[in-house]
Amino acid sequence: MKRILLVLLSVAIFATLAMAQVTYDPLVGGSPIGETEPIDKLGAHNNGGRGCTGCHAPHSGAHGNGGNAVDGTVIDTETGIWALWGQDMGPLAGLTIGFGDEGATQETFPAVGSFYTAENQPVTEGIMACLSCHDGNIAKGAMMTNASWEQAQGLLPATYGTGTIPTLLADDGGPNNYENDHPVGRNATLPSALNTYWTVVNGAFQTTNAATLEFISNYGAPQFFGRTPPVLPAGATTPSQAYIVCTTCHTPHTMYTFSASGSNKVAGQSSGTFSSFFFINAPYNPTSVPTKNQASSTAQFCRQCHFRGAGGSNEASNINNVSTAF
Repeated sequence: MKRILLVLLSVAIFATLAMAQVTYDPLVGGSPIGETEPIDKLGAHNNGGRGCTGCHAPHSGAHGNGGNAVDGTVIDTETGIWALWGQDMGPLAGLTIGFGDEGATQETFPAVGSFYTAENQPVTEGIMACLSCHDGNIAKGAMMTNASWEQAQGLLPATYGTGTIPTLLADDGGPNNYENDHPVGRNATLPSALNTYWTVVNGAFQTTNAATLEFISNYGAPQFFGRTPPVLPAGATTPSQAYIVCTTCHTPHTMYTFSASGSNKVAGQSSGTFSSFFFINAPYNPTSVPTKNQASSTAQFCRQCHFRGAGGSNEASNINNVSTAF
């Protein structure tokens, strides 16, 4: 009898330890790991308590947010006219920045006064607005600590290591270094291989390709069917004419969840909320460990664009029925 009680006690202890192991899932109980109370979905973009007004100024644009970080003046003559944007984009005007491998993908930002022409607006809204806070050369004083909020809150798995994860571009170990940042801009076009898997009809992405449909059933295509897909210039007829901006992959308004809706399905589900990290506007959860017949959601996210070739999708490699660990 004592032996049976000892076994039962051991089982209870191990069960308690297993329950106590903390894994990141912000959707369990409405909170990220270790939290007993919900965390607002803005996360880092609560801006130290300022919330929405940390980025948007409802009456006076950048003037209401103290001007730019260089000298407090406001260079942007159009400040506040788009989405009540309250950060001064003027210091970025006219700059040419080379992103990616050896700076090969270059983007020249529009001049002050031409931010919102039809050609320039996607770059202004999708890159310059982000850099007006996240550029480590121009916007160093814009309330940024240059450290991952998730890391500071203890939400990242131990596999991320202990070094501080920077959040300012070009201030992440080397000055003026944009070469380790994913290419963005009008020259950061989608791979030409996608022309085999997607078509463009009336300014929108469509597909009837079997491999692509299989991928969509296993993961989805939130970057193609969501609110901010790759930018299709006027008259574009093929996917390879589309280009990437920051907001193709990121959303500034929801830090750690992604919600499927309507035609923007995830793994065949037209509704549901999925874990995410780093304001990625898609399921992206590096703490979810895939089984042998699953792919990680972080890999699947990248495979939306990097569909074929080195590091491409299972489906384009004729490997089917590999689901996603969300």
